[in-house]
Amino acid sequence: MNVDLIFKIAAIGIIISVLNQVLVRSGREDQAMLTTLTGLIVVLSMVLNQVKELFVTIKYLFEL
Repeated sequence: MNVDLIFKIAAIGIIISVLNQVLVRSGREDQAMLTTLTGLIVVLSMVLNQVKELFVTIKYLFEL
């Protein structure tokens, strides 16, 4: 597992939380929820790509 992935996820989390707080304080709760969902989808897609690579690696190891 690459440490850069953890830093990317943490950076996305910080950015999304700041955006969420700014939008909530300005009275735009709907947009705050959408930004949170977008951040969640981005992070989940990053994690799913890593899980896919893990399964490919495991499949390759058992084919040998």
